[in-house]
Amino acid sequence: MKATIERATLLRCLSHVQSVVERRNTIPILSNVLIEAAEGGALKVMATDLDLQVIESLQAVSVEDPGAITVSAHLLFDIARKLPEGSQVSLETAENRMAIKAGRSRFSLPTLPRDDFPVIVEGDLPTSFSLPAAQLAEIIDRTRFAISTEETRYYLNGIFFHVTDDDKPVLKAAATDGHRLARFTLPRPDGAEGMPDVIVPRKAVAELRKLLEEALDGDVKIDLSASKVRFTLGGGKSESGGGVVLTSKLIDGTFPDYSRVIPTGNDKLLKVDPKSLFAGVDRVATIATEKTRAVKMGLEGDKVVLSVTSPDNGTATEEVSADYGSDGFEIGFNATYLKDILSQIDSDTVEMHLADPSAPTLIRKDDKSPALYVLMPMRV
Repeated sequence: MKATIERATLLRCLSHVQSVVERRNTIPILSNVLIEAAEGGALKVMATDLDLQVIESLQAVSVEDPGAITVSAHLLFDIARKLPEGSQVSLETAENRMAIKAGRSRFSLPTLPRDDFPVIVEGDLPTSFSLPAAQLAEIIDRTRFAISTEETRYYLNGIFFHVTDDDKPVLKAAATDGHRLARFTLPRPDGAEGMPDVIVPRKAVAELRKLLEEALDGDVKIDLSASKVRFTLGGGKSESGGGVVLTSKLIDGTFPDYSRVIPTGNDKLLKVDPKSLFAGVDRVATIATEKTRAVKMGLEGDKVVLSVTSPDNGTATEEVSADYGSDGFEIGFNATYLKDILSQIDSDTVEMHLADPSAPTLIRKDDKSPALYVLMPMRV
């Protein structure tokens, strides 16, 4: 194989695929990226960790000798990063080595044959629909902070996508770690009817979000079955120039019926500026210790009194103006979880629907908002 590529093109592509590759691998080939060069200058670069696979297509300056080889992902990325800007990079393979040349720099890296490189077999992906990339990015941003990191409840380690018929057909995305829940609802896209319930793993969500950042003005094609999902960004089919295809296995588990924890009868409504409340919680939580991350909210009329008491560090209180018309009471929340949710609300007011100090609280921008959050209280 022999091909020449613009450094900027190579670097951008490697920055997308190399993060899929785990730093520590027991299987050597999984540390490598597969580079395929075809007649006419089409180049494909692929990385996998056996659960997740990214293929990016790009256009080389020239392909003198078509072929395919695998080489260390992180080494090639680091080399490309340090090569002079504006340079052209020549990649040539011979006798189990890849020679990399750019300007006056020369590198020779060990390679492994492409036949050993594992490829995720997608099988049949019967459900197919498209979403605007910007909308998919918002779905991820509004929900992924609530994904659980607890390995024992592996079925919570991702975002749950499912279609339902509420008043009209909708697609819902939800994530929860048992302490908080985030849900985003949008009209059901054409082609998504009859779609199986799927849980997209946390790593696939993170990689997809990074790829979306550079493709926000386009659409994303989503193909899925009950066990796999494929996201195609830009460039149409992956065979043509440009475009990235991310394929991931789905989490094999049943997501709990989260609708049961969304309160419907919370009759105490607090309206407050999310930025002021966030800043107030952030300030008083400064003295909270790891054990007592709880912040107490005292609700009374036109204000919320935030307070933290720490046996080691003393006390802190702050008043935040608010609109509250029900009986006063006190409720405690984990300060970090509350801030995570408040940071999602991009408006001047947030609605907090409360019931009592031990019941889950419903938080949203307003009743028209596609995003909805539920937060469990803490004893304080």
